[in-house]
Amino acid sequence: MVANRAKLKLAVLISGRGSNLQSLIDACDDADYPVEIVTVVSNVPGVQGLDKAEAAGIETTVIDHTAFDGREAFENALHDAISASGAEFVCLAGFMRMLTGGFVGKWRDRMINIHPSLLPDYKGLHVHERVVEAGEKFSGCTVHFVVPDLDSGPIIVQAKVPVEPGDDADTLAARVLDEEHKILPEAVRLIAEDRVSVDGDRVIIT
Repeated sequence: MVANRAKLKLAVLISGRGSNLQSLIDACDDADYPVEIVTVVSNVPGVQGLDKAEAAGIETTVIDHTAFDGREAFENALHDAISASGAEFVCLAGFMRMLTGGFVGKWRDRMINIHPSLLPDYKGLHVHERVVEAGEKFSGCTVHFVVPDLDSGPIIVQAKVPVEPGDDADTLAARVLDEEHKILPEAVRLIAEDRVSVDGDRVIIT
């Protein structure tokens, strides 16, 4: 990171308890961490993640997708809220809405997601159940750039965990989540330090 450079202004989008959000909040408690979370937006009212943000003094907004007539209106409101916050970059941290190509295009190479598998394997939902049922020996998590195709963007950071004998979806999910809490703040740090660039379908880290 360049000395005295302003911190990266980050918007975090959530839909639930906000455990990955909390990992970013905790990272931001370090004065040397080159990121400031300027807003947290949830598409679901009353979730725990909003409480976590408010406890940290971060501006919060609820944009309930069920209150809109279609995706375009919802995404327009979402884009407006992010832009109004002054955010330069967007992090999806347990945000459980698929975004259209139109929205993704507005934030091209400026929006990341964390997914609980070793992409490109096990895209989509119910990942841990599927991993256990398949008898996999390893699973993990991935931070990647968001593209219009679900869970298909260039990969920034991954972490690998064993699938233990006797694991069910919940025990595996807990093990993977521990790693999510490590790699998400690290990926955001790399981005804020201008160490990440996208070359086609690949990420280059310097």
